[in-house]
Amino acid sequence: MRFWFARDSEVPIREQLVTQVILGILSAELVPGERLPSTRELARRFHLHPNTVSAAYRQLGQERWLESRRGSGVYVRTKKPEAPLSPARALDQQIAALFRASRDLGVSRITLRKRLDHWLAMQAPDHFLVIEPDEDLREIVIEEVRQVVTFPVVGGGFDVCRMLDVLAGAIPVVLPSKLETAREALPAGTEILALQVRSIPSSLAEWVPATPGLLIGVASRWSDFLKSAHTMLIAAGFPAESLVLRDARRPSWQRGLKQTAVVVCDTLTAKKIPAGCRVISFAVLAEASLEELRRYQRFIERPISEML
Repeated sequence: MRFWFARDSEVPIREQLVTQVILGILSAELVPGERLPSTRELARRFHLHPNTVSAAYRQLGQERWLESRRGSGVYVRTKKPEAPLSPARALDQQIAALFRASRDLGVSRITLRKRLDHWLAMQAPDHFLVIEPDEDLREIVIEEVRQVVTFPVVGGGFDVCRMLDVLAGAIPVVLPSKLETAREALPAGTEILALQVRSIPSSLAEWVPATPGLLIGVASRWSDFLKSAHTMLIAAGFPAESLVLRDARRPSWQRGLKQTAVVVCDTLTAKKIPAGCRVISFAVLAEASLEELRRYQRFIERPISEML
């Protein structure tokens, strides 16, 4: 295995050697039982201090990557460590897999480095892009995403998938039913997050059956929300005449809602319900998807130094 060391790097030489040996083992460049250069040999070849090499080998032995054989030298252990890898070592394993795949493809290290430099130079993701052709549903999803992240959130139909200026720095998100269409429209290799939809009937289930004789308002800009809520309430025993349905896209849609006992609505419409009304607001997106967006943003904002 070929070693290389950057003397002007902020990463200590000892850590450079440790990482390269681990990468070599994970990528099968160093095979079980293979003998490594002696401390003196490696120090002489690369003009390193013997104590630096010795400390690196000692660390690798403690972490059970290498083993010393008295009078023979330092060898790769026959079994890799069984303990869970630290985040840094897990990342090393992914990098090792990349090197191995590149080697199998016949890609040189110079070419690989150029491609890595290209990706690292790309604009870091800094906002979410909701891809949804239904404008009313899209506005609801944007509102719900904005409530759980601090990144800007914008949206558009499938046409934005071909707008490179719009995609720059964007994290595309899409509902499951539109995933394949969006994936085909986006540039090859674009990462996309699929958001799961919360079941409106199951969300309403805990509120029904309710006391008969009450007027129940249902308001939304999204027609599917109105249909699902209406169907669920009818199935729960509410007479059709007790339901006050309001399409929030229409003029004067708020009329009559103050006379209802409660208004069932989506998160965007909830902001526009008349004051004094009791509101039951249901999110379109599943909580698991909202948490995934939080984790994704935390990952992007995390300094690289904390990942290593």
